[in-house]
Amino acid sequence: MSISSTRGWSWGFALAVVFFATPLAAQQRQGDAGVTFTKDVAPILQRSCVTCHRTGQIAPMSLRTYEEARPWARAIKTRVAARSMPPWHIDKTVGIQEFKSDLSLPDKDIATIVAWVDAGAPRGNPADMPAQRDFADGDQWAIGKPDLVVTFPALKVPASGPDLFPNVTAPTGLTEDRYVKAIQTRPIDAKARQVVHHAITTMLPGGAADADPNANPDTADGGGAQFIIEYASGKAPEIYPENSGILLKAGSTLSLANHLHSIGEEVTSQVEVGFLLYPKGEVPKYIRYSTHHGDPTPSAGDSLDIPAGTVARVDGYTLHTKPGKIIAWQPHMHIRGKYQCLELIYPGNPSNVMRRETINCANWDYNWHSVYNYQDQVAPLVPAGTVIHIVSWHDNSTGNRHNPDPKNWVGYGDRTIDEMGFSWIGWIDLTEEEYQKELADRNAARQKNTSSTQGQN
Repeated sequence: MSISSTRGWSWGFALAVVFFATPLAAQQRQGDAGVTFTKDVAPILQRSCVTCHRTGQIAPMSLRTYEEARPWARAIKTRVAARSMPPWHIDKTVGIQEFKSDLSLPDKDIATIVAWVDAGAPRGNPADMPAQRDFADGDQWAIGKPDLVVTFPALKVPASGPDLFPNVTAPTGLTEDRYVKAIQTRPIDAKARQVVHHAITTMLPGGAADADPNANPDTADGGGAQFIIEYASGKAPEIYPENSGILLKAGSTLSLANHLHSIGEEVTSQVEVGFLLYPKGEVPKYIRYSTHHGDPTPSAGDSLDIPAGTVARVDGYTLHTKPGKIIAWQPHMHIRGKYQCLELIYPGNPSNVMRRETINCANWDYNWHSVYNYQDQVAPLVPAGTVIHIVSWHDNSTGNRHNPDPKNWVGYGDRTIDEMGFSWIGWIDLTEEEYQKELADRNAARQKNTSSTQGQN
């Protein structure tokens, strides 16, 4: 949970909040009969916030104690009530709501925090304060302590200038093939996080001696690099379902394609990638894929058209020729991004009527390129012939406070001030038999739950 984006927080407002405090004695009296920090709010922060909001982590302030949290009371209320913090932007009124590592606060926790601030943010009885969470070394990684960490060379980002797109390489050090079941990419510190717009990791063909950091991961004959993972600002780890993963080859070298953006001061950017690995010799049943879906069609360069002062919609379509299962969704836009939806257009039935289903929609915050990993039992099943439809809205008006120039037209481009509108989709292929079996199993489970519910009524 991060109260501020890593870009552009107003520290003047922060100082103003300090003077919101009521006298301590009055706070204590208010807390005797109502919501208090020690009894009610601290447990929420310990559970949902301090992973980031502690010294040395991504958030700009610590919230582990009353003294640390009290100056931010109003900001905390504003951000949690708007559901912009913790950073979980799924629209809760649309589609699937069962995800792995769901960061969102339950309604009751939001109500507790709001009531605490409205009561004057009382401390409460110090004896009610929960014990501070202990964080082992591995806890700095959201996936737990990695089995393998690959650290790429550091890069200098000047205080100002055009966006930079350097590629760097680093060996994995693996002496045998290993399959991956979870990956986390992270810049080494808060400043590096601010300058890294995205970083794409690929595995290069050949060994370290002849590795080409500019190898093309889309080479059709397989002679190019193999895509491993994409990172963008604030992205959470990718967690693969049981018995699925990707291969890291023995003796392989990884390439990191960086997009770096200046922030007004010189920064050293360095990125590391952590892997959780399957045991030696274990090969998962399914290969996990991740690719662009729904780039604006027919051509992103031609069809991403956002006039000055407007909110514009763009659509993109990707056909799946094989049956499969979507295991993760990650919207991707730039500063003017506002909202995005994932829709499935299923192949025609015997009456030749196509059926559409909105799987999810999400609000957009450029600082948090969140990946939403579906719970295994609800991961969308995709029959062969399904079209994945991505709908993106961009706000190029003065109503978008992050908009650098609402007076100018914006189109497609790699720079931060340009725009994009697509989704990264993680999926696994299924055979037709596997697809039909899982579909039948889910329908049977749904009918059983329905019968059980009706019996209770």
